[in-house]
Amino acid sequence: MVATPSLSSLIQRPCSGDAKTLRKIFATVDATSCPHTYNFHMHTACSDGKLSPAGLMEQVVDIGLHAFAITDHHTVRGYQQAKAWLEDWQWRNPTSLRSRRRGTGGASPRLFTGVEITAILAETEVHILGYGFSPSHGAIEPYLQGQAPRGDDKMAAAVIAAIQAAGGIAVLAHPARYRVSASGLVPIAAALGIDGVETYYAYANPEDWVPCPRHTPTVEQLAQDYGLLTTCGTDTHGPSLLRRL
Repeated sequence: MVATPSLSSLIQRPCSGDAKTLRKIFATVDATSCPHTYNFHMHTACSDGKLSPAGLMEQVVDIGLHAFAITDHHTVRGYQQAKAWLEDWQWRNPTSLRSRRRGTGGASPRLFTGVEITAILAETEVHILGYGFSPSHGAIEPYLQGQAPRGDDKMAAAVIAAIQAAGGIAVLAHPARYRVSASGLVPIAAALGIDGVETYYAYANPEDWVPCPRHTPTVEQLAQDYGLLTTCGTDTHGPSLLRRL
């Protein structure tokens, strides 16, 4: 069972340098950010996606993403392989060559740690995204073993606490996809200390990715009402990072 941090440790919980950077990025995210500038929700063959980490990284470079996270279910193996690929790519592509290939002044895409964890919130099974955490931290390690947590470890409060104890940011994924509405779930998640909500999401899986016009205004308002960070992502499981399937 994962040990839930004490209240005092949560008040003074660590915040990694990556998490601090991500908070600044999330503050700028809007309906136009995904999928060509930022993408913080995608899967590889290391969980239930079709793309290999290398294949995903090739698309990241081709698209010209500025920052992104691989959020495989209950594992960071895809992240680790992608990180190694990116380091090799940077070595093989000096700044001048990157400038010509990406048109970004030579900047490399910024890869952050990510994971998607199954949890129970308001008696409903949901998914919680973790970003910018230390994968080797003892609080998060039990959630990175390739399978969904069980028992008390599956409760949203425990999942949120584990991500935050590891220095990361906890985000409620696609809040309008569950049997309980976003309006019912977000206030409860906020009360548990969640950091953000996945605000910009294409629920209908359109061929050309665009935030859902029906649900996005509601989630935007909820994020504003509860002072939550807003994120975006394609939730890619298929062969293209520009859509979900």
